Amino acid sequence: MFFTYLRRELRRRRKAALVVASGLALGIALVIVVSSVSSGMEKAQGKVLQSLYGLGTDMTVTKAAAPTTTTGQRPRFNFGANDNGSDKEQSSDRVLVQGFQTLAASTVSKVDSQHGVADSVGGLSLQVIRVNGQFTRGRFQQNGNGGGGRGGRQGGQQPPQGRVEGGGANFDVNNYSVYGTDVTKPALGPLTSSKITSGRTFTTSETNAAVVVADTSYAKEKKLSVGGTVTVKGVKYKVIGIATPDSGDAAANLYMPLQQAQTLAGAKDKVTTIYVKASDSQQISSVKSTIQKNISGTTVTTSADLADTVSGSLSTASDLASNVGKWLSIAVLVAAFLVAGLLTSSAVSRRVREFGTLKALGWKSGRVTRQVVGEAVVNGLVGGVLGIALGLAGAYVVTEISPNLQAQVGGSGGGGGQGGFGGFGGPGRRVASKALDVTLTAPVSLSTIAGAVALAVAGGLIAGAFGGWRASRLRPADALRRVE
Repeated sequence: MFFTYLRRELRRRRKAALVVASGLALGIALVIVVSSVSSGMEKAQGKVLQSLYGLGTDMTVTKAAAPTTTTGQRPRFNFGANDNGSDKEQSSDRVLVQGFQTLAASTVSKVDSQHGVADSVGGLSLQVIRVNGQFTRGRFQQNGNGGGGRGGRQGGQQPPQGRVEGGGANFDVNNYSVYGTDVTKPALGPLTSSKITSGRTFTTSETNAAVVVADTSYAKEKKLSVGGTVTVKGVKYKVIGIATPDSGDAAANLYMPLQQAQTLAGAKDKVTTIYVKASDSQQISSVKSTIQKNISGTTVTTSADLADTVSGSLSTASDLASNVGKWLSIAVLVAAFLVAGLLTSSAVSRRVREFGTLKALGWKSGRVTRQVVGEAVVNGLVGGVLGIALGLAGAYVVTEISPNLQAQVGGSGGGGGQGGFGGFGGPGRRVASKALDVTLTAPVSLSTIAGAVALAVAGGLIAGAFGGWRASRLRPADALRRVE
């Protein structure tokens, strides 16, 4: 009887049921779209962070760079200036530790022994400044009366008098980044944010081999290829692979075994960054506190810390989705629920004669209320189906359009300075001061669909509560009054 009456009444009041269902559908669809876009924002932000600190890394340990002074900080280059106007080209490399103070390599073992740490690995970030050019000393033209006699200086010869003719220099200054990576642990470190697209990566036996993996952009710029060589500070390194970052920029222009990087920089048994993987991703905060407590003088930065520094259109859109979108969804849902409730209550008022007659025939108030609530729940489910369909369509449109967003991490990073936060992706990564392009998608999860169904049922129950309350107050005499 319940389902027969329910089917008949819903068919009779199709327009009214469609209005209620449509209101609920709009609110549910908006919730699905906002939820899926927010999920897409999180996914895009995850790609940005992964491109910075590498796959599998939960946190990094670094030591802040010491304040620099203006005295004696300029790098020195050694050139043998050519006499007699020779224009032979020369070059000199200066290898500098980049971004942070170095840590003893033994710190890696200390970090590895902390409770909650599954694995850790050290790396050394370097910047190479290369000067190429032609340097000439020129010809010294001595005056006719110079160079002889005494008396110019007490107890010594007077320096020769004259001038330099034809001296000068014509040179270029280039710099690039090098990252020393521990080849025995390839699953951690910044190289994991790139894929080897040509050649191969390091083998675990190449701990001190003169080999490098080049970033694809740098390789294209310098016309490097697998099997070729690149010279750093007079040492020739064989290019064994070309790496392409998954997103954004690479951690470095060149990657080489850690021991080789330490030798180039004169930083034996030193690292700048320790990449850490926690044994439990839910305990990252406590692992961070443990490391900071037990290893003094270090800075521990998690991906969550770095996420707080993401700015740009990605951050703006994410804030809109999580704040404005969330409250807009709530407002629309509340309005949809209220409208559904009021419409259901109004519909019951128009059915006073019908329900009064049913009560006169012996229907109890509870039975009438259940009938009204049942109709409202079905309307809610219909609205849920429509809302899910609209929401999926909206999410599909967003994914098909795939708008590009930009993300910038750490504010201003400077050209080879300390940019970045906490050393993710290697100290001083240039990417910290550059915008990364990411594509927005709107994935819809099963939990989102389940939430939509729950909202549909809740909307139906709320509408049913309004209508049921109104129906429960009807009396058989109401039907007679309505007839009169």
